Amino acid sequence: MEPVIELDNLEVRFGERTILKKLNGSLAGRAIGLLGPNGAGKSTLIQTLLGFVPVSSGTASVFGHDIRRDLRHIRTLIGYMPENDSFIASMTGVHFVRLMAELSGLPPEQAMERAHEAFFWVGLGEARYRQLGAYSLGMKQLAKLAQAIVHGPKLLFLDEPTNGLDPPARSRMIHLIQEIRDRGDLHLMISSHLLHDVEECCDQVMILKEGCIAASCNLEEERRANRKFLELEVRGANGTFTAALETLGCEAATFPNGRMKLVMPDGVEIRQLYALAAERNVQIRRLNHKRDSLEDIFLKAMEAPNGGL
Repeated sequence: MEPVIELDNLEVRFGERTILKKLNGSLAGRAIGLLGPNGAGKSTLIQTLLGFVPVSSGTASVFGHDIRRDLRHIRTLIGYMPENDSFIASMTGVHFVRLMAELSGLPPEQAMERAHEAFFWVGLGEARYRQLGAYSLGMKQLAKLAQAIVHGPKLLFLDEPTNGLDPPARSRMIHLIQEIRDRGDLHLMISSHLLHDVEECCDQVMILKEGCIAASCNLEEERRANRKFLELEVRGANGTFTAALETLGCEAATFPNGRMKLVMPDGVEIRQLYALAAERNVQIRRLNHKRDSLEDIFLKAMEAPNGGL
């Protein structure tokens, strides 16, 4: 898959302080999660890719376009939903989104048409002529999403898209993000401190820690690979059951109270485990796939030395 974002020794310094420290990596997922504690450099990375923050050394590219040479073109390809509100409170919602569409290069008539479409799509059609200053927090977040997609970008940056939302509004925002992802005509980068949001929406994740890349992985590959790791609780097992599992190519470890952990090789199915158990009068009372959750991956990254990648 063609990389969406490539980082090449990217470094950003503010005065004497280095915020991003020689980042290297290639991101090609449909939806990329950007994680890290406060101050890790998430927002700085997004703002650097948008051209708001100058590069100190190294570079990065978006769809193969270098951010130091082709920034004007890159900005035609991207949409940005900022963490903080940046509205003109006295403007109506639809006129603000129209303005943002025109700033992105659309002619006035098309910009107004697309603004109406964006407002109806996010569910604010009936509120599009109300002033933005009268919007609730949830409505403001939806309006920010509308202005980010109105011009039809190829890459959408979402910075804390569910920040401060109550459960129904958060659920609505997650549903819209998943709908954008599944539509398949644009890529997403989602910066969030909420692991559950990223796990629900993303297929790739990059974790920053103190300006360094602490971990980067494809979540779908992790999920597929970890289908081969099993935890079992059995009754009536003895050494012959373990030996039979090993003849299938499984790596087995036994623990007190009938607990077992298995690593299954390719080609071995769970039904074969149940068949072996039945032949030896062993009851499999519990079987779970064990996989690292995004929380596990995040905590390991935070425990690792800085600059883990």
